[in-house]
Amino acid sequence: MISHPVALTSGEPSGIGPELTLKAWAELGTDLPFFWIGDPAHLPKNSPVSLISDPSQTAEAATSGIPVLPHEFASPANPGQPSPLNAQGVIDVIARAVELATTGRASAVCTNPIHKKALKDGANFAYPGHTEYLAALAGVNRVVMLLASEKLRVVPTTIHIPLADIPARLTADLLKDTIRITNAALKRDFGIPKPRLAIAGLNPHAGEAGAMGFEEINLITPVLDQLRNEGYELAGPLSADTMFHSSARARYDAAICMYHDQALIPIKTLDFDSGVNVTLGLPFVRTSPDHGTAFDIAGKDIASAGSLIAALRMADQMARARG
Repeated sequence: MISHPVALTSGEPSGIGPELTLKAWAELGTDLPFFWIGDPAHLPKNSPVSLISDPSQTAEAATSGIPVLPHEFASPANPGQPSPLNAQGVIDVIARAVELATTGRASAVCTNPIHKKALKDGANFAYPGHTEYLAALAGVNRVVMLLASEKLRVVPTTIHIPLADIPARLTADLLKDTIRITNAALKRDFGIPKPRLAIAGLNPHAGEAGAMGFEEINLITPVLDQLRNEGYELAGPLSADTMFHSSARARYDAAICMYHDQALIPIKTLDFDSGVNVTLGLPFVRTSPDHGTAFDIAGKDIASAGSLIAALRMADQMARARG
C-alpha cells in the first residue's frame, strides 16, 4: 500500500472525466488508492463518495467510495455543455494538485481532460494546454510530452503549434533538450539503464539527402552527432513512415518526433484506449489519459476508462521508481 496516493484532478466537469473517475475507482479500489479533487455534485448520480480533508485519509476512504477532496465550483455540470462559470475551478484544481505533489502529500498528479476553449472563454486561460500550464506552475522552462503505452513511447519535439510554424520553432537547443530530458526520464522513471532513442526526420523520407528539405542535414544530424559523442544511443534521422511497424519499434525504447501529429497518430492508432500522456522534466510525476473531454458521449456511460486507469497505474509506477 502506498503511503502517498495519486492526486486526480476533476478536469472539465461536463466531459467524460467524472464518469471515468467512477469507473477507475471501481476497477482499482484499494489496490491503487487515488483521491479526486473536485465538486462531489459533478460525479455521476448515486456515485459512492468518501469525503476526505487530507490525502492521508485516502486509503481508508477508498474502501467505501471514491475518495474526494472537495473543491467548490461555481456551477453544476451538464454533460456535453461546458459552463464558463466552472473554468476557474478547473484551473484552480490543477494548481491544488500540483501543490499537494510538490509538498509530498501526493505521490503524483494525474489529470482528467480539460477543454482549452472553455477555460479561455471562462477564465482567459493563457496556456495552449495542460503541459504548458504545469511547466509554469513548476517554474521550469522546458518540459517534454511523452505518450506511452505497452506498444510504443513517442515524444513530439514541438507540441501545440501550427504546422506552418514548426520549421522556425524547431531549433537545435530545443531538440537537444528534448532528447536529454527524455533520456534522463527513461532512466529515472522507467528503469531503462541505457535508453535507445529513434529520431525522426522532419521532412518526407528524412529529407532524402536534401531533395525534400534541408532540416535533417543542417539541424537534426549535427545535434545527433554531438549527443552521440556524449554517449547517447541514437538512431536517425529516420524516415517517419518506416519507424512504427513492429520490427522497427523493437529496436528503440522511445521515438523522438518533430511535431505533434507525427508522434500522436502512431500511438493512437496502435493503442488508442491505453495510451498515457506523461509530462517529463517536472519536479513531480504527472500523467493523463491520452484523450479529450468527448462531449459527444459525456454522461452516456459508454466512455472507456482504459486510458485513465493506465495513467493512474503509470503515475504510481513512476512515483515508486523515483522513490
